[in-house]
Amino acid sequence: MAPKKRTGGNGPRGGTPSKTKPPGAGGNGHRHVAALILARGGSKGIPLKNVKMLAGVPLLGWVLRAAVDSKKFTSVWVSTDHDEIEKVARAWGAQVHRRSPEVSKDSSTSLETIQEFCRLQPEIDVVCNIQATSPCLHPFHLTEALEMITEQGFDSVFSVVRRHHFRWQEVNKGSPKVTRPLNLDPLNRPRRQDWAGELCESGSFYITTTHGIMNEGLLQGGRVAYYEMKAEYSVDIDVDIDWPVAEQRVLRYGYFGEANPEVVRLMFLNVSGCLTEGRIYLSKSGEQLVSVNTRDTAGLRMLQRENTEVVLLTSAVDSVSPPLAEKLAEMTGCKVVQVGAEPLKELKLMVEEKKLGWRDVAYMGCDTQDVGCLNLAALSAVPQDAPSVAINAAKYVCHSAGGAGAVREFAERILLQKEKAKAQGRSEGSV
Repeated sequence: MAPKKRTGGNGPRGGTPSKTKPPGAGGNGHRHVAALILARGGSKGIPLKNVKMLAGVPLLGWVLRAAVDSKKFTSVWVSTDHDEIEKVARAWGAQVHRRSPEVSKDSSTSLETIQEFCRLQPEIDVVCNIQATSPCLHPFHLTEALEMITEQGFDSVFSVVRRHHFRWQEVNKGSPKVTRPLNLDPLNRPRRQDWAGELCESGSFYITTTHGIMNEGLLQGGRVAYYEMKAEYSVDIDVDIDWPVAEQRVLRYGYFGEANPEVVRLMFLNVSGCLTEGRIYLSKSGEQLVSVNTRDTAGLRMLQRENTEVVLLTSAVDSVSPPLAEKLAEMTGCKVVQVGAEPLKELKLMVEEKKLGWRDVAYMGCDTQDVGCLNLAALSAVPQDAPSVAINAAKYVCHSAGGAGAVREFAERILLQKEKAKAQGRSEGSV
């Protein structure tokens, strides 16, 4: 269930929405609303963290997916000074602003970088600065927050999370360590249920007009409102120790795309390089041999028990003989189909014959010929050792290599998302 939108003051600049909307405020169609992710290459805490893999996806990919799938932005941009970040940004559907050296320093501020972007893109009316380090962002967060700008007439909206922390001020940094309370009376400590808590910036996004950015030098100016996010979605990554915590959180609360994993009914799996390590051994008598990991075959059985049909794909290039294909079918309980150099053409027909859509399909491949299917399938994955052309097309990159547990890992991901979708359905149905 989406969190409630809350609006309120922000000190002297806070206030109620304007009664007269600015031109074009009735919808994004009249105003150029841009999403902008700042992704400098010189991160000190975690080097190149913006493209480091988090739960199988580049960190930058999580927020780009949410921005693109919200369908609320006229354009989606990444501002960077690094070639690898640019490559990932384009692969995830963003345009790229190559920032100048003047705003690429350790001392450069976000505001300076955004102002440079706005000067070079004068057609933009509203900028939504999304933090790349907020991987649990969902499209509905952006949609609801943008409505506060485009429909309710606010000039600035930013994300917050409600915290119930008792805070103390450091008076003396030496010894003795003298302190005093900031937000509580020690003689009357409130119970959590009796205290509304405090609103803290979550850092997920800041939306404001270019007028406020350029003329006032503010990301939170004019008529200001806040958008409250639930704590489970408020994840930030700054140092190495944050990474494993964020990975577990994003697996449970992250946004995995428009597809509803609960309705995935069919999985295509490339045998060579996914189910096997990509090698075929020949005995002295000319008999073909392959190595198959038992964890992977167990993963296939897990999918089948959950009513997901699995089709194994071979090709003439793989040189998988009919006897070997027959043995694979017997061992896994899956149908084996030989496809040509462009499997997408044949698999499209198969999907149509089964009266399914690609939103019902998961695909696991490992090379150039799989790119079309990886892009089209609702859920797609490649092994850890796949080439970059396949990695850039996949929605998930396994930690394991082909033939070494990657299939089991992807199977668990599919089942996790099925369970997550069912749980969300139960939760929404009980409200």
